[in-house]
Amino acid sequence: MSFFNELKRRNVFKVGATYLIVAWLIAQAAEIALPGFAAPAWVLKTVLFLLVIGFPLALVLAWAFELTPEGIKFEKDSDRVETDTPRTGHRLDRTIIVVLLIVVAALLTNSFVLKQDRNETGTVQESGTSPSNQITETSVAILPFRAISNGPDDEYFADGLTEEILNALAQLHELQVTARTSAFHFKGKDLPIPEIASALGVANIVEGSVRRDGERLRITAQLIRAADGFNMWSESYSRTMDDSFAVQTDIAEQVASALDVILNDERRSKMRAAGVRDPQAFIAYQKGLALYNAAHGTQQILTLLAQANTFFEQAIDRAPDFSDAYLYHTDYFAHLLLDTTAGRDIEGISDADVIAARTEMQANLDAAVRYARDDARRLNAEYDRALMTGDWRRLSVSLDRVLDDPGCATPIWPEAAALPFHKAHSALPRFQRLIDCDPFWYQGREWEVRALIWLGEFDAAVEAASVGLEAVPHEALRYVHTLALVAAGKYEEAEKEIEHHSRDEMIAMQSRIELAAGRGDHALGRKLLETYRERFGIIGLDVIMDEALLGHREEANRIAAEVDARPYGHMVLLLNIRNCYCGAPFDLEVTPNFARMLDAAALSWPPASPIEWPLKNW
Repeated sequence: MSFFNELKRRNVFKVGATYLIVAWLIAQAAEIALPGFAAPAWVLKTVLFLLVIGFPLALVLAWAFELTPEGIKFEKDSDRVETDTPRTGHRLDRTIIVVLLIVVAALLTNSFVLKQDRNETGTVQESGTSPSNQITETSVAILPFRAISNGPDDEYFADGLTEEILNALAQLHELQVTARTSAFHFKGKDLPIPEIASALGVANIVEGSVRRDGERLRITAQLIRAADGFNMWSESYSRTMDDSFAVQTDIAEQVASALDVILNDERRSKMRAAGVRDPQAFIAYQKGLALYNAAHGTQQILTLLAQANTFFEQAIDRAPDFSDAYLYHTDYFAHLLLDTTAGRDIEGISDADVIAARTEMQANLDAAVRYARDDARRLNAEYDRALMTGDWRRLSVSLDRVLDDPGCATPIWPEAAALPFHKAHSALPRFQRLIDCDPFWYQGREWEVRALIWLGEFDAAVEAASVGLEAVPHEALRYVHTLALVAAGKYEEAEKEIEHHSRDEMIAMQSRIELAAGRGDHALGRKLLETYRERFGIIGLDVIMDEALLGHREEANRIAAEVDARPYGHMVLLLNIRNCYCGAPFDLEVTPNFARMLDAAALSWPPASPIEWPLKNW
């Protein structure tokens, strides 16, 4: 008997066909059902992996075993006269027919019913726009509670109370809770509730007020359904400062119950663990956060971050397990190391200060990982620690896990390693998900624009930046908007953007250098770069890429080699690569330390090169 006929006799083909059809149905069911249980992305990948490796196993079992009247036996031990193989084949035929009917029904349902639903609800996504989730009945934004007393710390206390309630509710996967940045965008704005809810994409709003009189508190809170203004729950509390933790916990639990979320002891415990039990700690944290937010996008970033750190340190002293305070406290040391590694002389900063900054940054990142309040934040903190400290051995694996995470938490620099090293396709939907979580957070929108540029979708990047600027007119978004215009060859529009909108001198000059490079104007680009270096005293943070864009390969390599020899050189080099969009702004041979780190991280070289810069000829 030929081998082919033997495969048919043993029903190997029929077993294989049945397995593939059933496996397809299981995969479709898993893809639909798992998100409803808030299962992480790795669960679906595991199911698919098991289905794939199960296929050859099914074929081997079909070949090796026979069904006989006495039961299943090894084929070599069965009597072919008594074998039940033909009857088994008929059963498989019937199984295949039934399963195929189910498949046809599923395909028809998807084609006619689900497709019609999708068309009616308008869920088709245009290129360059972030995905817009439908407003669900369990979506809620916690607006900043109003401080109606005039104590020096009353407003910070009210902000802290708001954030604690938000953090507690965010622990419940049934709820879609608007992130802090977007909720606080409406602080002090007297707008109608339906308008705020529409802008945030939520069905419900929590608002309240706080009055302090010494140690006494008067707190009011209410949950409002935006569609009709119906008050779903409200309460007033008269407590002491020491009881504020109990108040914020009760508000969060009452809001969850009003939105039909079932709470048990385990879930209540998880909500309570998300908060800081010390009111003075979150007052200090709010003061630090205000300075931290004011620092970014200005030339006074180190000064303001140093001031912010005095408050973060107060918060950490009172709450030693305050993970977010440790993470924000890290930022000053990271920027100090970036500037000094890039060659900038900072008044009052010694070599000893730089060495201490590295030690302090490591200690803070370790604490942020150790005290992270949930698995998603721990994952993000682990990625940041690996990236910033230079321990890149598992960086690529950690980055993939960060990009697969469906939640709203994010590391500090996910785009720095993802976009240049061929992960823009997986990074873009992740960044667009962050915009859904926090539509008024400039950085999610900045990352979306950067990802689109790396993917070569320049017109979509211009559109995404324009949409982002309407929501958040931040200087970082103006910069990437100008860059997208240069990439798209819209030089006159880019020039107008720089002239009329850029308020930061350093960012404006950097944009002008890129515009000159895009136009191929070497003389103007050279003049601007010399002025930039003289004016700001930085010889590495962006200058490596600027030299590359103007075609100065030897000078770019010289500066890159100097930076590579410094302890924090890997971050300066990485950010030059991220900002260049030009492939390799320097030759890897001149940066042996960086080359070893790339090899450890399994990141490929050279990086992608989405923009064609006419003066860069390598």
